Parts: sequence; C-alpha cells; structure tokens
Amino acid sequence: MAQEGTRCRTFRYPLHPTKLQSQALILQLTYQCELYNAALEERIGAWKWERRSVSYFDQCRTLTGLKNVRPEVVFSGVVLCRGTLKRLDRAYFEFFRRVKRGETPGFPRFKPASRFYSLQWGDRGGWKLKTHHRRLYLKGIGEIKANFHRPFSGDPKAITVKREGAKWWLNVHCVNVPAMPLERTSCEIGIDLGVVNQIATSDGECKKGQQFGTKGRKNLARAQRELATKQRGSNRRGHQVEEVARLHRKIKNQRSDAAHKLSRHLVNDYDFIALEDLKITKMVRAPRGRPDPEKPGAFLPNGASKKAGLNRSIYDAGWGQAVSRDERNAC
Repeated sequence: MAQEGTRCRTFRYPLHPTKLQSQALILQLTYQCELYNAALEERIGAWKWERRSVSYFDQCRTLTGLKNVRPEVVFSGVVLCRGTLKRLDRAYFEFFRRVKRGETPGFPRFKPASRFYSLQWGDRGGWKLKTHHRRLYLKGIGEIKANFHRPFSGDPKAITVKREGAKWWLNVHCVNVPAMPLERTSCEIGIDLGVVNQIATSDGECKKGQQFGTKGRKNLARAQRELATKQRGSNRRGHQVEEVARLHRKIKNQRSDAAHKLSRHLVNDYDFIALEDLKITKMVRAPRGRPDPEKPGAFLPNGASKKAGLNRSIYDAGWGQAVSRDERNAC
C-alpha cells in the first residue's frame, strides 16, 4: 500500500528488440496464452464437476510440477507464469464485482493466441531495469534495448511488456511515487460536454472537438475494403489486418493525446472543476426494437441508424477519456 503523500503510477517506454528477441517474445505470448486458457479451464471444470473453487494460490502451486511436464512454458521464469495466473484472477474478481453491482457480468473467456498481447511480471525476479545502459533484462530472452526517455520515480514493483502491431512497449508499475501538488490558483470552472464543441466552460469558452475518427474514416474504410478481398489464412490478409489495426491505434492515440493535453491545461489552471454528470454508457446504448403489432415478427422503425451516428460522434468526442484524465491528473 502506498504511504501517505504518495501514489502508484505507470511509466511507459518503447522497446526495440532484435528479430530473434521479437520471435522469443512472440513464442512466450503463445505459451502464456496456453497457460491462461488451461488455468481458466481448470477453474471452470472444478466448479462444474466438483463445486469447488480454485484460487490463484492453488494454481501457483502447480507451477512447480509444470517445470517437468512443460519446461518451455516456464523458460522465462515462474514469475512470468504467476503474472499470467494473476491476470486470470483479476478477470474473475472483476466478473464478481460486476455481478454484485448488477452490471453485465462478462465471464472470463478463452483467448486465442492472436489476441494475447502482453506479458506480465508481477514480482521481483526474471527482469531487471538497466536504465543507465538503456536496457531491459528478461530471463530467457536477454537484454532488450529500451528508450527510457524520461526517468521514473518511486519503486518499480512490476512490469508489463506489450505488443502493439509491430511495436513493443514496456510499462513500469511503480509504487511510493511522491505526489507533486500544484500551486493554488483560486479559480473554479464548470464544464459542459458536447459533440460539436467538445467542452463549453462557465467562462464562455468553447473548444471544438477535433473528430479524429471522422477524419480517419476514409482511410480506415479503404483499408477494410482491401481486407475483405484477401483470402483467409494468407500472408497478405495478415499484413492487411495489421494495417487496419495500425489505423485504429492511430485514432486511439490521437484521442488520448488530445484528452491528456486538455485535462492537463484544466488541472493546471483551476483548483475546482465541476463536470457535467453524464451516464455515457447508457447514452450510447442502441434503442430498443419496436415490434409491429400488425405483423408478428416484424419491427417498426426506431431511428437506430440515426442513433448509431450519434453514438459514433459521442465516442469520437472522447468524453470518457477527458473525464478520466481530469480525475487522474488531479490526484
């Protein structure tokens, strides 16, 4: 637990592995995905047939015997396997949390290797940060070039290596990061969120949304049409899938960058920020169908296409990101 006046924070750095190191990381992604699915199957089977719950600690004890059966899975250390099992344990925790709150539960699902992107080291062991040499050491893989473009503060507690397309990223999770309170400005502001104007302040200022999704829709549609013409399982389809994913990541990064700059500006200039309380999740729900009383099995027009356009504009405005960034920067 973080001490008073401190907080937890994650620092993100780009990695530059060699071709052999990239292949080793991809191979570990495959093995850890297999471990994740096997652990999930064990939990489901134990409850289904024996009405017995399997905990994270129970599954960690089986890793000792796994060395003799599947040594390649624990090639990069037991700590990596513990991180995978902890990831499944968090998925179960979030499932039960949503059940208690009456939300859509979303039971943990089996993951295909093509959608398993990250490796997590939850404890000390199997990894080492060599910031002076700009290297990250991973057991079984070696020293990987890392661009530590800014120093991290606090105590590094865990790391996550994530693949995003052809790029690799390192997330360093630190605890006991000293808080840096800002100077008081004695200013207050109220903010109203919108679609055309992203925010309208109580000072009379309106900031127009940049609509990155609308700007990139033409290129994205062209890439998706090209994807539809490629044969499944071919190398060309794989390359085109990466191209579509790259365009989606570009739009996501643009929204995130704009939301961060906006929230940083507001937090620096105002001591108190009042935000419009919008239920974004409920606002972007699809309208319910209207059954036609005269034609059983048919439905009346309910404006779903127009509502889809509004939902797209709400997502493009990035309300949720702006609000979450304000709360995070104010901590």
